[in-house]
Amino acid sequence: MRIAIASLLAAVALPLAVGLVPAEAQVTEFILATPASRPSAITRGPDGALWFTEAAGRIGRIATDGAITEFPIKGGGILHAITTGPDGALWFTDFTSKKIGRIPATATAQRLQFVEFAIPGPAGPLSITRGTDGALWFTDAGGKIVRMTSEGTATEFTIPTKNSGPEGITTGPDGALWFTESLSGKIGRITIDGKISEFALPDPDAQPLGITTGPDGALWFTEASCVRKRASRCVIGNKIGRITTTGVITEFAIPSDGSGPHSITAGPDGALWFTEYYGSRIGRLVPP
Repeated sequence: MRIAIASLLAAVALPLAVGLVPAEAQVTEFILATPASRPSAITRGPDGALWFTEAAGRIGRIATDGAITEFPIKGGGILHAITTGPDGALWFTDFTSKKIGRIPATATAQRLQFVEFAIPGPAGPLSITRGTDGALWFTDAGGKIVRMTSEGTATEFTIPTKNSGPEGITTGPDGALWFTESLSGKIGRITIDGKISEFALPDPDAQPLGITTGPDGALWFTEASCVRKRASRCVIGNKIGRITTTGVITEFAIPSDGSGPHSITAGPDGALWFTEYYGSRIGRLVPP
């Protein structure tokens, strides 16, 4: 169900460089049919639809017209991330069981088949993406970025900032992998040979989670926190952020207060699609 359309004027933050004030952006929100579904990660599927995970143990699919289908996953674990793999299937992370799963895009609600692979180490996998090197890259809750080949060989890279809370990861327009650090309030960048750099957000309490490359060649990310500071609405967090490869940051507020935006992806329609964890909604933002 489509519930809201809003035109939002962006607020510009200037931690590293000065940018121009952008025009207005349009945001539309869709309510999910399952109450308290807690949508978490979202990605563009090979079929032209958007696929997302639900914390209640389901995989969801939303077409660009708003039509939604949900698929239950056996075990009902905490599904953190989803992406289209090099084989054209959907790959997702199961944080609870420390596994990575695969589901074909041809799956239907009546016929769901998937396989899972165990991940080494004490911590579970969070976000996952395909790198320019053909490998799958994911964030590890233990403070690392991990590269995994299709054969299952994993290589770990430690993030310079301790207890940074790595979450979302995506392949950037520059060929590097870009990721969010939810606890330190930073955006990170790692090259395929393992070199890491970090960019601080305007407020360390913004809690960046999801990140994706937008149609404009910049990186777009979610800010999941909601700090009110005696205000009636969130003044920190509850936004969609944009960062260029040179570090210019812009932020856009979300219409629904305290919705907890988690993951974001570029859709086939030129818009940015994101999940609203606490609001149990899927959002759509048209860049200015």
